[in-house]
Amino acid sequence: MHQLGVKTAFAAEFGNDDYSQFVLNRFSSEGFPFDLFKISDYPVRKITVSLSFPQDRAFIAYYDPSQQIETALRALTQSSARLVVIPTLFYGPALTLGDVLASSRHMELFMDGNSMDASTLDKPAIKHALKRVRFYSPNHDEAVRITGQEDMKTAASMLGEHCQTVIVKDGANGCWCSDEGQIYYEPGYKVKVVDTTGAGDCFNAGFIKAWLDGRDIRSCMRFANMAGALSTQRAGANSYRLSTAEIETRLTQETK
Repeated sequence: MHQLGVKTAFAAEFGNDDYSQFVLNRFSSEGFPFDLFKISDYPVRKITVSLSFPQDRAFIAYYDPSQQIETALRALTQSSARLVVIPTLFYGPALTLGDVLASSRHMELFMDGNSMDASTLDKPAIKHALKRVRFYSPNHDEAVRITGQEDMKTAASMLGEHCQTVIVKDGANGCWCSDEGQIYYEPGYKVKVVDTTGAGDCFNAGFIKAWLDGRDIRSCMRFANMAGALSTQRAGANSYRLSTAEIETRLTQETK
């Protein structure tokens, strides 16, 4: 989102370890604000290795214990934004408190669909979480897992019964959206794919950028599809330098 020109802050805890310093140096080189960072005097290593294959990918992660939830809740009391992004399907008392804090400052919630296998609509806590957020954005596999439906239109419709706006990322097929009960579909764009790692995050960033700019839902979906597609053309989660200008140019070319 920062690369797309969105004024962004990140509520995160870092430690006194080398990896934390490496990440902080990367943020600094990008001119990213440190306003909501918490720097602790103990290690806070969060390392993930992506194993990317043509048809699927896997992640192996190591996380030190941290105060991430406390850091995020504290940030909600210290800042004001139009949208708060939650990078995983999160539920429970902390989400309820976070929603109360965000609502009191007129901020809406956008939740990614990254989740565990046990996260399904059979759980009342999951339904409650979806009702708490304005946007929910799972990918194909996450949508299948949480709804039990293989058809993405049906999955989007089911999720839309619990959340105002649901955007289902369907890879090269594009995306589906349930917005206030209406179902929309936008096809994907053809690119030479090198690595899909991080494409969903870039999709989310594109959708959020377009929504913050006041675009209609279909335009948001197209902008997001293009952001996600372009990001797959290089190896690594953030190797491709996304820009609003390039996305706009490519979208214009697609309509000719």
